[in-house]
Amino acid sequence: MKNHEQRFTEVPFWFDPLCPWAWITSRWLLEVEKVRPVRADWRIMSLAYLNLEQREGKGLSDDYRALMESAWGSVRVCAAAAEHADRCVLGPLYTAIGTRLHNQRRREDPSVITEALVETNLPASLASAATSTEFDQLIKDSHNEAFNEVGLDVGTPVLRVAGTAMFGPVLRQAPHGDAAGQLWDGLVMVTSTDGFFELKRSRDSKPSFE
Repeated sequence: MKNHEQRFTEVPFWFDPLCPWAWITSRWLLEVEKVRPVRADWRIMSLAYLNLEQREGKGLSDDYRALMESAWGSVRVCAAAAEHADRCVLGPLYTAIGTRLHNQRRREDPSVITEALVETNLPASLASAATSTEFDQLIKDSHNEAFNEVGLDVGTPVLRVAGTAMFGPVLRQAPHGDAAGQLWDGLVMVTSTDGFFELKRSRDSKPSFE
């Protein structure tokens, strides 16, 4: 009997490390990898670019505007890391940053970035990219690959399924095991339906990182 190498479906996933909803969806996608022949292809987008430049900051409170200004930092470091090494570092680096920002609730801790770089065997000096515009065009190019398709009236997460980029799924917590696979199967079904655009309901609870 011949051995057949299993073929995996690459799923581009655009994330901003600061977004808690994208973080939960990303953890779900990692669960899907365990039960379906799927592999995440991590890519960067920027909530700061989306909200401050593309949407021109319209309707933002002062507090949220300040949050968006600070949001440049972590995604710039991700861009610098991808340029320094390869885009394959984005998955491990996202996990290292996201675990600290969301699970450990250290969103105001400036040491998060340096710790995450060290954990993923990247130079700690890349942390300086957080305050540099050097990699902003790289960020915008990656961002626009997704948002030119899904439009500006959505946020993150964005992933591409069955050749179509879509916003979501937005989840309160990440399903595991068979439940993760079943959600994936449903997503493939609806996104492969010609003319499908969205399913949505209002969020009535905060994200859970357990």
